[in-house]
Amino acid sequence: MAIEVVHPFIVKSLLWPDERATQRFAQMLAAAPALRNAFIELRGELGAGKTTLVRHLLRALGVAGRVKSPTYAVVEPYELPELPLNVWHFDFYRFSDPREWEDAGFRDIFASSGLKLAEWPQKAAGFLPRADLVIALDAVTETSRQVTLSAQTTVGQALLLAVSESPSAPLLQGACDLPEAVP
Repeated sequence: MAIEVVHPFIVKSLLWPDERATQRFAQMLAAAPALRNAFIELRGELGAGKTTLVRHLLRALGVAGRVKSPTYAVVEPYELPELPLNVWHFDFYRFSDPREWEDAGFRDIFASSGLKLAEWPQKAAGFLPRADLVIALDAVTETSRQVTLSAQTTVGQALLLAVSESPSAPLLQGACDLPEAVP
């Protein structure tokens, strides 16, 4: 007799009124210990703010040099010896076939420790592991963003808890938790 254990997705919805809210969120996320070995998917249309969020997160982690979008390079690695932490920022926008992920040899990177951030993960669908946290960004106005955070693992739940319990959390407007059952 098999017992099925269903773990609920945890969803948080936020409204970031401006880029400063994005920056504050990135700072809270950077302070979460669970981030050190997380895989985060960033979803949203062009111009939704995915790369802006990554830039703020990398700055909060201590990256001092130029933070550029990996749209053409596909991946930008960052080594933060003072933490110590390895970070890989992926952008799969230019993939025309999900198998390009495997052909590029990214399986080894995803099997290693460190933080993985992936823009346009749907372009590598079926090859990526399950993300710990999915951050979906939608532009509401030129400056504001509707953000949905979906934890898909216990690491993702720890990240949501960290950004929810931070002293800066009240600065993020519109937060609410919506548990959903996993099919």
